[in-house]
Amino acid sequence: MTGLSGRLGVLAAAALLVSHGAASAALPEAVRAMIDAAIATGDEGKVRTVAELARVANPADVAEIDAMLAEFETAVAARKQAEAEAKLAKIRSAGLFDNWSGKGEFGAFRATGNSSNTGITTGLAVSRKGIAWRHNLTGRVDYQRANGVTTREQFLARYEPNVKISDRFYAYALAQYERDRFQGFSGRYAISGGIGYQALKKDDVQLALKVGPAYRVTDFVDGRVESRIAGLIGVDFDWSITDRLKLTQDTNAVAEAGGSAIAIIDSRNTTLDLITGLNATISSKLTARFSYAIEYDSNPPPGAVQTDTLTRVTLVYDF
Repeated sequence: MTGLSGRLGVLAAAALLVSHGAASAALPEAVRAMIDAAIATGDEGKVRTVAELARVANPADVAEIDAMLAEFETAVAARKQAEAEAKLAKIRSAGLFDNWSGKGEFGAFRATGNSSNTGITTGLAVSRKGIAWRHNLTGRVDYQRANGVTTREQFLARYEPNVKISDRFYAYALAQYERDRFQGFSGRYAISGGIGYQALKKDDVQLALKVGPAYRVTDFVDGRVESRIAGLIGVDFDWSITDRLKLTQDTNAVAEAGGSAIAIIDSRNTTLDLITGLNATISSKLTARFSYAIEYDSNPPPGAVQTDTLTRVTLVYDF
């Protein structure tokens, strides 16, 4: 009896091993092919979705499915790291004229305030992004001439470098030149430096604030010159409403890349530039833009009014 019991125990163990082996059969070829096809697309979301469905349909093969997913994720992580290292190496070795990008803008404007007319507007902005540094150059011209008389002539040039301090904070510097004889000054120069803070940093919404002291010199058309210590407050806002429609408030953008809000405040005269706009993407390189700008001086020269408005309709080309 003891020998019979031993033989029966061996047979039961063998049956259990056979049963376990059947439960641990290799992943079906059709399922493996489906996962491999998803991996071939390189789409991480698609691969994870297919793997999850495969786990539900093949609970006995979860370990093998997880191994395939882990292998894919390891390869993706290695590729991303290699791309990031290559990008950093390219930035470090870039020359002075490398890694610049920009936007060119052309269209029409309608002005009210110190002048009431319609004319052409053009703008250019270029930027260069490094590992910690970013350089932004902006230029804008509004011009109108009728019956041999110039009725609108406004120029703006701005250079703003900034350097990242942390993930949220950065330090900025600003040098700006303006000319608008119809507002009463032949030249207005401002320099500033201070701290910026990235309050929102999401894929569809971004908000940055900056503040710092400023120094401004104004050459008036009547020959007077004023120099004053001031303060600067800036707001940059971007909201991607859809893939093709964006509301933007960005002080570094080309000539009303959407909207901007900058205030320079001193004891005698506060200047506020508030620009709101809407960008509609036409193609990967071309954007249609509508913007509305308010330019306010609390203490304008004699004969000038405090508030000017500018409505612009333009096309913007990225390069």
